[in-house]
Amino acid sequence: MTETASTSEQPWPVRVVSQKISQWIGRLGWIWVDGQVAQITRRPGTNTVFLTLRDPSADLSLTVTTNRDVVDLGAPGLNDGARIIVHARPEFYAARGTLSLRADEIRQVGLGELLARLEQLKKLLAAEGLFARERKRRLPFLPRRIGLITGRASAAERDVLTNARRRWPTVDFRVINVAVQGPSAVPQIIDALAVLDRDETVDVIVLARGGGSTEDLLPFSDEALCRAVFACRTPIVSAVGHETDVPLVDYVADVRASTPTDAAKRIVPDLGEELRLIGQAKQRLDRSLRGLLDREQHRLDALRSRPSIARPLTMVDVRAADVAALRDRATRNLAHRLDRAGTEIEHTLARLRTLSPSATLQRGYAIVQREGGAVVRAAGEVSAKERLRIRLAEGSLAATVEG
Repeated sequence: MTETASTSEQPWPVRVVSQKISQWIGRLGWIWVDGQVAQITRRPGTNTVFLTLRDPSADLSLTVTTNRDVVDLGAPGLNDGARIIVHARPEFYAARGTLSLRADEIRQVGLGELLARLEQLKKLLAAEGLFARERKRRLPFLPRRIGLITGRASAAERDVLTNARRRWPTVDFRVINVAVQGPSAVPQIIDALAVLDRDETVDVIVLARGGGSTEDLLPFSDEALCRAVFACRTPIVSAVGHETDVPLVDYVADVRASTPTDAAKRIVPDLGEELRLIGQAKQRLDRSLRGLLDREQHRLDALRSRPSIARPLTMVDVRAADVAALRDRATRNLAHRLDRAGTEIEHTLARLRTLSPSATLQRGYAIVQREGGAVVRAAGEVSAKERLRIRLAEGSLAATVEG
């Protein structure tokens, strides 16, 4: 058992919805539409021509119905891939639920008008900073993997792969083949950019295409493609056309290569040149190292030739001789002083002996002392019966004063 959603409004029949859509679209009136012819269908026996008009920047298309005379008058010789402007009125075909355009005038866009539009778009993108030099990134010296967006089996693909591998044989590529002109070119290139930009192993992306007319290179001046290149995190190299061809994507890319061959020279180094530079650097390093060793050897030789290094004991010998001389002088001075002091002591000792009371006693004199030890110098200093001590040269006597 299933439940059905209830609604408070009465549902509309399909025919009513189709009629209302047709009425609303009909009120849009006549408009000018710019696009690229993806397909032209001329039915035999009828004047009606069906065109599939494709947006140059998106995977969108509309059917345009017009009269053969309108095509022959406004765009004679119209072919697939041409850029046109149609004056048309939107129509909704209710029976099939499809939208188409009914055109009463068709103009093929000329080269002058295309260039004017490109110049206006160039000024717009430059004003928004998409061409700013300071935001451009440097390419890696040796990328691990290179993303290449180019036409299938094209000369541009061959030039990039051949020249890059000739310069660095082990270079790794991830190639995505896309349409490089026509209405499907821009969507395919944008999708390929998104795929390679998400690939963490891809270090640089190359957009490559050979030369061609201005109309052929129009996809690489598309606004959507320029903005997609600007939004990429991976550095972009633009190698579109010849050196004189400058599509707008060249201004947005991080590096502009004049040709696909030039792109190969920019994305990988030349192995032979790098080996030559390494050899030169090795030679310079060897010369520098030998020069440094020679200078240091000269310095060592100069240091070793100095007397203090060549004959290190010379200074010690000189100082030892000085010390020995000083010691001799000190010994002589000390001996002289000792001799002189000894002589002075002997003279002093002789004088002391001469002046000593003991010497006087040796000559027969005596020293009279009272009991307290005081020397008696006069007879009046003692009294009768006082005991005295008489000191002789040898020994002493006790005496009593009689009178």
